[in-house]
Amino acid sequence: MKKVLHYILIFTVFITSISSVNAQSSNTHDKIKKILYFNPEVEPDLEEIKDPTNYAFFSAVSDNVSSFRKNKMLKSEVQVSYDSIDSKTILEYSKNNDADFVIVPKVKYFKVGLGKYVFSNQVVVSLKLFDAEGNFIASSDYDTYRKNMRLLGSTENSIKIGTNGAMKSILKELRKQKPSSEAGF
Repeated sequence: MKKVLHYILIFTVFITSISSVNAQSSNTHDKIKKILYFNPEVEPDLEEIKDPTNYAFFSAVSDNVSSFRKNKMLKSEVQVSYDSIDSKTILEYSKNNDADFVIVPKVKYFKVGLGKYVFSNQVVVSLKLFDAEGNFIASSDYDTYRKNMRLLGSTENSIKIGTNGAMKSILKELRKQKPSSEAGF
């Protein structure tokens, strides 16, 4: 009789531990937020600078998102207009990609000089954050010249610095709007 009770006790502990592990894994899965990023709108609209800009932008985003375990980056190869985005478009993309948040970026290069194609390595990175229903939550701009007074350096580094700065500004804005327990964007 003691052996039967002993086996029942071990079986009960085993089943209880398995159910608690399943509960823990489902809680961590629920906390992971999927964030959809579009290709940034590049100003001025020149095909020659779009690919390097996209590469530098998504490199900075992936570095920034990888530091947060609760976030997962989703990338859309579509470029959406920063100034004329509508909630229906955001809703469709977030629904199709199962995203919790959507970020619409814009990278604006400074034009310097008299020539048509003379640019500075300074950029303004702008981000707009939307929820899955297409509601506007926050926006931020980061000017690499005004914030860092960077005169030298590569454009790729300026885009990375601007992206990091804009993402930090959005995090600050979210912390102001929501309690600290929900602001884990």
